[in-house]
Amino acid sequence: MNLSALLAALAPGQILVAPTADPQVSAPVSEDDRLIQPGGVFVARKGASNDGHERIPNALERGAAAIIGERPPKAVNSSAPYAQIMNAMFALGPLAAAYEGFPSRSLIVIGVTGTDGKTTTTNLIYHILKTAGLLTGMISTVNAVIGDESISTGLHVTTPGAPDVQRYLRRMADAGLKYCVLETTSHGLAQGRVRGVEYDVAALTNLTHEHLDFHGTFAAYRDAKADLFRQTQAAFRKPAMDRRKAFILNADDTNASYFAALCSPGDTRYFSLNPDGASPRRETFRATNVQHNAAATTIRVSFAGRERLDLATRLAGDFNIANVLTAVAVTSTLIFNGNWKAFTQTLQAALDTLPAIPGRMERIDAGQDYLALVDFAHTPSALRSALEAARTLIAPDKRIICVFGCAGLRDREKRRLMSEAALELATISIFTAEDPRTEPLDGILAVMAEAATTSGGVEGQTFWRIPDRGQALAFACGLAQPGDVVIACGKGHEQSMAFGMVEYPWDDRAALRAAISGVALRTLPTAENT
Repeated sequence: MNLSALLAALAPGQILVAPTADPQVSAPVSEDDRLIQPGGVFVARKGASNDGHERIPNALERGAAAIIGERPPKAVNSSAPYAQIMNAMFALGPLAAAYEGFPSRSLIVIGVTGTDGKTTTTNLIYHILKTAGLLTGMISTVNAVIGDESISTGLHVTTPGAPDVQRYLRRMADAGLKYCVLETTSHGLAQGRVRGVEYDVAALTNLTHEHLDFHGTFAAYRDAKADLFRQTQAAFRKPAMDRRKAFILNADDTNASYFAALCSPGDTRYFSLNPDGASPRRETFRATNVQHNAAATTIRVSFAGRERLDLATRLAGDFNIANVLTAVAVTSTLIFNGNWKAFTQTLQAALDTLPAIPGRMERIDAGQDYLALVDFAHTPSALRSALEAARTLIAPDKRIICVFGCAGLRDREKRRLMSEAALELATISIFTAEDPRTEPLDGILAVMAEAATTSGGVEGQTFWRIPDRGQALAFACGLAQPGDVVIACGKGHEQSMAFGMVEYPWDDRAALRAAISGVALRTLPTAENT
């Protein structure tokens, strides 16, 4: 396509100065000059720590056919056609979508957002649709799944960049897939990574304290999440859709009414863990007769007070019941054909065959006589949920030994809240490293220890500070007695640990397996950054 066709994807008024020529674009759009291919388009923007306009010469060296940036033409050094736009961060998604031929228009796209449960819910929806025989792809913060191929989506958890999202969607459309489940983070929404995606279904798992280091206020965080619902409401209805848009909300969440105001009422469904709660105006999936045990969780799901769906899942904890309800509510808008019995059978078949979700209450079995779990819980609410779920898996007289940390350069209030939650719900808490980045780890652990002491904890009895995460896991396993549970929280499936400016290889699952056998994997080759 020509550059003018690419620019036509931008909203009216975005282009401040049009380019003086209209070259052909024959390679992808990118904001990373290192990824520019001959014939591609480089999008320059000023970021938090780097200014892309300074990388224009390198993009030109690599063969960029055109440059799109925020500075006036006279302020940049570009020998290629240059377009000045208002907001390059928000323009990148639509530009990438245009280059890829707007692939989301050929798919039914389900967006899942929320503070906790996004990855599990995304996997649940994906697996239910596949079990129903539908050609479905998935983009999560763990991986992108296209047919039989699984592609890692990065070291740390967030929505992939806009060009990657659009490239995955194009591959799905070209492979003949009809559905895509897209885990949609607040960072991805706020940074425009999913702009250009035309969603059909939007689901919110919950909304609690998180990412205030990035968003600044809870109101700004909530508003970022709300963009998924605005985008879904504004997107055109696709010819392939035999219904209108669908919006799924958590009736138990105090922010439900805020999001409901953004959705067309007739297209909104709710889910709730409260069997007796006041019913919202629209139909609700409710969990009743919940029974937890080590082998399975059984649930009776009532719908609008009329239908009953009896389900069993190996997923543990009330938070996973909420994830199942979200997936049931979403898929009911996509595959339910009026036959509740057939719908229930599909749901149960999917729950029976659901693969383990990496780093989400994942069991590590190395022949030990206690339960070992790895979970991604890295928020106060998620940590509470994980510990409550762990309690349902062991006898009442057995202990929960929890190992976790709090990330550096991130929401500092979590350090106190998570320590308080651990002291309340775990028998023993071990505070350790979790991506301290350029913050002194000792300082992070000191704040956590102070909060634990204020909550009635006694260092050396109910909580410990062990900076090296591998040693912390080995210490926890050394304390474990038959029937106890050791749970490592915060890292989940992630494959690195950030010390200073360096990402060191790290996998909690491998480290916990080693710890069970008595080996403490070192977090770092040396302890100089701890």
